[in-house]
Amino acid sequence: MTEIALIGKKIGMTREFYKTGQSVPVTVLKIEKGRVIDVIDPSKRGYTAIQLGFGKVKNSKISKAMKGFFTKKNTEPKKKIKEFRVKSLENYKPGNEFGLEIFKDIKFVDIRSKTIGKGFAGAMKRHNFSGLRASHGVSVSHRAHGSTGQNQDPGKVFKNKKMAGHMGDKLRTIQNIEIIKSDLENDLLFIKGSIPGSKNTEVLVKKASKNTSKLTMLEKIEALEKLKKVPEKKKK
Repeated sequence: MTEIALIGKKIGMTREFYKTGQSVPVTVLKIEKGRVIDVIDPSKRGYTAIQLGFGKVKNSKISKAMKGFFTKKNTEPKKKIKEFRVKSLENYKPGNEFGLEIFKDIKFVDIRSKTIGKGFAGAMKRHNFSGLRASHGVSVSHRAHGSTGQNQDPGKVFKNKKMAGHMGDKLRTIQNIEIIKSDLENDLLFIKGSIPGSKNTEVLVKKASKNTSKLTMLEKIEALEKLKKVPEKKKK
């Protein structure tokens, strides 16, 4: 049941304490339940997938075509529809709802969200350029990025040249983030460390795509406790 992903909202950051007194910074995510809108079998498009709908939206906010689509599927309008490819369609039927329970036995997840937008930024802030000298004849170009083009050959500025421009506001995926705990009653997920984006940023949470041998915080603490209990060898 972990081939699908869920959409959530970043609420903010706090910390969790373990019995040993260990403090861990966590990001709190409010996860929305996803409803199966449509099941796509290979005879339709050549692959197996499901469409999940997230969030509520007013009827006045959607187009006539989408109103017809949701009426045909006998479901209330959803704000966002996501399609996920799955290996089999046995566990999915139109109308089924999935929440945090799909991450019950999962230790690590991948998170995709938009970074904080910084607006228009210069080359020094955006690409960590050192800038020009602060004295000895440098005139009004201390923070400039220097020359950008070439001579007649090739006579152009190459694509992806590091220059001033829009900084941040880009989709980024952070992999193998540990789930510290989950609150099923309130649909809250507590993730170790920080994730991209400001408060109320939309976040996509899915099972970690890479197999990792990382230890969870609990496993690390248990390992340390065992080491403490092992008696030291007597000195000769």
